Amino acid sequence: MSRVIVITSGKGGVGKTTITANLGTAIAQLGKRVCLIDADFGLRNLDLLLGLEQRVVYTIIDVISGECTLEKAMVKDKRTEGLFLLPAAQNRTKDAITPEQMKEIVEKLMPSFDYILIDCPAGIEMGFRNAIAAAKEALIVTTPEVAAVRDADRVVGLLECERMESIRLIVNRLRPEMVKMDEMLSVEDILDLLVVPLIGIIPDDKRVITSSNKGEPLVLSNPDTLPAMAIKNIAKRLNGMEVPFLDLMGTQEGLLAKIRRFFGFSNDK
Repeated sequence: MSRVIVITSGKGGVGKTTITANLGTAIAQLGKRVCLIDADFGLRNLDLLLGLEQRVVYTIIDVISGECTLEKAMVKDKRTEGLFLLPAAQNRTKDAITPEQMKEIVEKLMPSFDYILIDCPAGIEMGFRNAIAAAKEALIVTTPEVAAVRDADRVVGLLECERMESIRLIVNRLRPEMVKMDEMLSVEDILDLLVVPLIGIIPDDKRVITSSNKGEPLVLSNPDTLPAMAIKNIAKRLNGMEVPFLDLMGTQEGLLAKIRRFFGFSNDK
């Protein structure tokens, strides 16, 4: 049975779609079959970040309306074995699909994939409800900004009300030099505010933007950069591997000790 994971945040602009594209690619590189679902109807972007926009013919709306089969709507990524995209429709609003229809689509996909990652739109309205409807796990993405953390806290509360089985946190666009100068929230600050297990810390890097503009996930174009390594480590942790967090602050032992103590871990997970 496949794992269905929604990637969400509440606030827009924190990097959900970029993380979805890169994390899906990284999981597929581990030999898993992965389907990425773009649930942002009206503002489709996941195909652009994957470099698949020219190959989109049908969308999830066409599947629901019966205009094409689910197999025809799927776009296979030729660069990464086992990676597929189910695109959203740009010419429809977020109420073009219901939570029940999303569940039906995901249930049809589950026998064929190890992972189904759902890219959630910003906000907590209908698009959010659709995206979380079929998910059993959630990855909350936040940046080290007060507004982003507050929105993430709101989303955590909503997911807990929906009895989401697993909720884990990704801190994106961390700038260690700003943290050291007390100009940015630290990981410890965020963990104090969000009582959610940490699964990854991704440093800020202009190459993320460059790769996104080229339609090349960073884990493919620049696999040895710190952001790419951080994302690949998240993929490994999702697969049950014990992988230490990257030493982004130059004080790995102190940072990881705090994280372990916060969650009662004896090892990094």
